[in-house]
Amino acid sequence: MSFLSDTEIRELISKEPPLVKDYLDLEKQTQPNGFEMTVSEVYELIGAGAVDFDNSGRKTPEKKILPFGHDGWIHLNPGVYSIVLNEFVNIPQNIGAVAYHRSSLTRSGVTLGTAVWDAGYSGRSECLVIVSNPAGFNMKKDARVMQLLFFYLGSDADYLYNGIYQNENMKK
Repeated sequence: MSFLSDTEIRELISKEPPLVKDYLDLEKQTQPNGFEMTVSEVYELIGAGAVDFDNSGRKTPEKKILPFGHDGWIHLNPGVYSIVLNEFVNIPQNIGAVAYHRSSLTRSGVTLGTAVWDAGYSGRSECLVIVSNPAGFNMKKDARVMQLLFFYLGSDADYLYNGIYQNENMKK
C-alpha cells in the first residue's frame, strides 16, 4: 500500500466529483501524505449504542450539540464526544482511506476514534474525540484535527460502499 502524495490529492480534488470538497484552505490542509480535516460541530453522546452481526440491532446513541463560544472556542472535559467534519469526501472505486489524529492532539492527551473510508463512500463523516487529559481540552471551530490518508487499492473495488452512512451529514 502506498499513500497518495499531495500532488495526487490535489489532482483528484480538481476532478468531478472532487475527492474532497467544502475544505477551508486547500494549501494549508493538503499535506505531503494526506489531507487535514477540520471540525464543524461537536456533540455530547447521550445513552448507549449497540452493534450486532446483521445490523438488525444496530443503534447509535442520541447526540446533543455543544455550542462553540462567541470566541469560537469550546472546552471539553475528560470524556468522549462526537464531531462532524467540515469536509465532504467522495472516495473513488480504486481508493481507500484511513485517518489519524494530528500529533498536537496526542501531545494534549486527546485521541480520535475513526473508521475506514471505503471505496464508494461519499459524505461528511463523523468521528469520536476522546479527551483523556484530566484538565480537559480546548478546541476551536474549524480546527484541523485529523489527517485523512488516501491509498490506491490493488484494483478497482467490485463492491462499493452503500451502507446507511452513505451521503451522511449532507447539509452544512
